[in-house]
Amino acid sequence: MSGERRGIQSVEVGGQLLRALADAGVPMMLKELAAAAGMTPAKAHPYLVSFGKLGLVEQDPLTGRYKLGAFALRMGLAALHALNPVRVANEVAAQLADEVRQNVAIAVWGNLGATVVDVEECQRAIHVNMRPGTVMGLLTTATGRVFAAYLPPRLIEPLIERELQRLAVGSQRLRISRRFVEEQVAEVRRHAMARVVGQPIPGINAFSAPVFDHNGHLALALTVLGPEDSFDPDWDGPMAQAVRRAAQTVTERVGGDPKKLVPDTAEKEPVPNALEPTQGGAQPSSTDPIISW
Repeated sequence: MSGERRGIQSVEVGGQLLRALADAGVPMMLKELAAAAGMTPAKAHPYLVSFGKLGLVEQDPLTGRYKLGAFALRMGLAALHALNPVRVANEVAAQLADEVRQNVAIAVWGNLGATVVDVEECQRAIHVNMRPGTVMGLLTTATGRVFAAYLPPRLIEPLIERELQRLAVGSQRLRISRRFVEEQVAEVRRHAMARVVGQPIPGINAFSAPVFDHNGHLALALTVLGPEDSFDPDWDGPMAQAVRRAAQTVTERVGGDPKKLVPDTAEKEPVPNALEPTQGGAQPSSTDPIISW
């Protein structure tokens, strides 16, 4: 016996019209809307009449175009007010940890920077010292790079400059050029994900993906990290695809647009070699990674 619960087919069919309007984001003519919902205009029209009586859709009396109505807006706002992005991410992160058999961290922007708020551990032991409350460097972690790429420049630029100065005088004297930073930020935006290999912890790789809210703003970062012998760092590999799917799922559940996580590149880039800390203030190559989780 199937475990699927019985529903009302006509509601599900009519719901495709509401989904099509939400996906389009602009008013639509009947023929266009019906086609987007996979039905004929004659079939779509009675649904739209009923939805109009409920306030779920409205029709412009001048153009005849349909759009979502006032009650649909109220429903959406009520759902958004009830959402907690971290709580939504927790469930998805646990599933992701089981799927890829790696640890998964959730980070948000806090007073001190990109801050881990939860870590979902997989069923096997992975010894990485990252726990809730850990603050991730903007330029020395994949998690930080996500925030560097997607937070407003007026907020992030002074912090990037401060971190460049701190790294240049630290014990390892990592001097990073502005050009390198710009290229790494561009890489994150191009792939809608940050990737790092073997730094700062040798043998540990990571992917970090952004989650966007209903305003298109960065809500949090979802980061997977684990030992290189079981962590495929290929942009098109199963690990990267699993992280992207998880971030898209959370983004959609909190009202964001999952299409923002579609990579904007057709080029397959080589997996980089890990960069050792530079000595004597040497500039790293723009193709070398510096960073891990």
